[in-house]
Amino acid sequence: MQTPNDPVAPASPAPPSDDLVAAPDASAGAEPVARASNTRADWQVLSTLVPYLKPFAGRISLALLLVILGKLANLAVPMVLKRLVDGLNVAPSLIVLPVGLLLAYGASRVAVTMFTELRQVVFARVMARVSRRVTLQVFRHLHALSLRFHLARRTGGVARDVERGGTAISDLLDWTLYTIVPTAFEILLVTGVLAYYYDWGFVGITFATLVAYVAFTVSITEWRTRYYRAAVEADTKANERAVDSLLNYETVKYFGNEEHEARRYDENLQRLENAQVMSRKTLAVLNLGQTAIVALGVSAMMWRAAAGVVSGEMTVGDLVLVNAYLLQLSAPLNMLGMMYREVKQAMTNLERLFGLLDERQDVQDRPGAVPLHATQPQVRFEAVRFAYDPRRQILRDVDFTIAPGATVAVVGHSGSGKSTLARLLYRFYDIDGGRITITDASGTEHDIRDYTQHSVRATIAIVPQDTVLFNDTIYYNIEYGRPGATREEVEHAARAAHIHEQIAALPDGYDTEVGERGLKLSGGEKQRVAIARALLKNPAILIFDEATSALDTRSEQAIQGELDRIALGRTTLTIAHRLSTVMGADEILVMDAGRIVERGTHLDLIARQGVYAAMWKLQQQERMEELREAAQVPQPAPQEAGA
Repeated sequence: MQTPNDPVAPASPAPPSDDLVAAPDASAGAEPVARASNTRADWQVLSTLVPYLKPFAGRISLALLLVILGKLANLAVPMVLKRLVDGLNVAPSLIVLPVGLLLAYGASRVAVTMFTELRQVVFARVMARVSRRVTLQVFRHLHALSLRFHLARRTGGVARDVERGGTAISDLLDWTLYTIVPTAFEILLVTGVLAYYYDWGFVGITFATLVAYVAFTVSITEWRTRYYRAAVEADTKANERAVDSLLNYETVKYFGNEEHEARRYDENLQRLENAQVMSRKTLAVLNLGQTAIVALGVSAMMWRAAAGVVSGEMTVGDLVLVNAYLLQLSAPLNMLGMMYREVKQAMTNLERLFGLLDERQDVQDRPGAVPLHATQPQVRFEAVRFAYDPRRQILRDVDFTIAPGATVAVVGHSGSGKSTLARLLYRFYDIDGGRITITDASGTEHDIRDYTQHSVRATIAIVPQDTVLFNDTIYYNIEYGRPGATREEVEHAARAAHIHEQIAALPDGYDTEVGERGLKLSGGEKQRVAIARALLKNPAILIFDEATSALDTRSEQAIQGELDRIALGRTTLTIAHRLSTVMGADEILVMDAGRIVERGTHLDLIARQGVYAAMWKLQQQERMEELREAAQVPQPAPQEAGA
């Protein structure tokens, strides 16, 4: 299969484990290879799928045996029918022979159906389980990819590729193992019977028909595949556009761009429409050609059989036998085009699914990485350099230490690199230079890359500036900090975040649905849920990234006091814009253009009269302006008693 993209060598996944939970990562340690839109050869797609089938070798063999038995039973049906027809010419006293043959004929037909259905029963688990394992592994791999991939992906397109790929696995297995292979086996059996009982002329006609049919089907289907690829691409793009537009529903409404979004969506739908129309037109050409080839072959076979009956070389039963075999072969032959088309389409969809597995993990555990166990760890950044894009440096030789149980605050203008520190501590990216270290429970300091990613992230909890919630209940979103926590623990975390009373006042309480990305809640409510979620996790390291930015002044003061309380005894990194929220930090770092330009306590920095002092003065002036404006708002005149 070819697409406009350059072909590359695919990564070879490790065979899947029988344990679904421990399914291996197909691309661990692999070199960067194809993206989801790149191509693999058909044999490469199949070789990637084979390891998932190995655990089911017994079931597959049993199912194939049932297929063979079904085809042998199907082969016997015309033979019994021939004997039945020839037996009708015997004397009435021997009429028991046709009765026996009738019973054998019925039993043969029942056997065909029985073996076919038994094969479905045996193989159903294989198709469902393999599809489940591959889809789950892709899902795990997507979560294992770095933030760099997820910032560039389009959710709708990836979801569509996973959905089609999961379905394609069942389709491919069903069509190849239990349709195409059995059909080829049946053709060999029928050809062998015709050659054994009759002359090779029947074999020659059958062979010529098959060769013409297969050659025509393959050439036309390869031609049609380009239109299916175009349809798949257009469908993916349309889904991307629809999901992106609906996720940003409010922005569309803000600017009144409903028609603009509809036009952009319709552009993709139009390409999908054109590809689908061409696919159906070419399908008509395929069906017409296949029917013509089969009709010519059947006519030639029947002419030769009829000539044999007229000459006395064949009986009427022989004519019935040849006709029955032709009918048995014509049905799967007529389906061969559809079989081949479905297989090619399944290959295309699987190619895109496995292309997601080819996406390289930028951030991987080192060989020998150990779990991090820490209670009050020390965190140290040593000459850390980092850039999302090599053309734009974000962090330049950043050095600081967060002592065990201490709080370090980072302030600075937007774009100075504050939030990047949190992302690097979480190992969403690997640094370009320097190192980040964390001390374990024994007090030994190790590079963060020497620990497993999972254990590092389990040690940290964050309250982000932009809180995105799952489209589920408030209870689920708080419990997400520690799945399996008791209801009392969830409610305690909500009380600590000063949101329990608001939740209890809702008609559905903790079972209230928050909507897509939590849009049913206000910004302050979402941030309180995020604070409760972080508290429930009970981490050794806390990160507050503008944790109170969406709160009003009164709520901010209440929450800030609670945050200061829960930070006691925990190693805490606070990223803030409002300087009033970091006055109590053990050390304040002032960042500008990726560098630390000042450091010290609040009082030290104010006395220094540098960048921090200027920021403090500006924010105090802004606060005074807000208070002055609030004081100028006219208050309603008090009413006289009894008025």
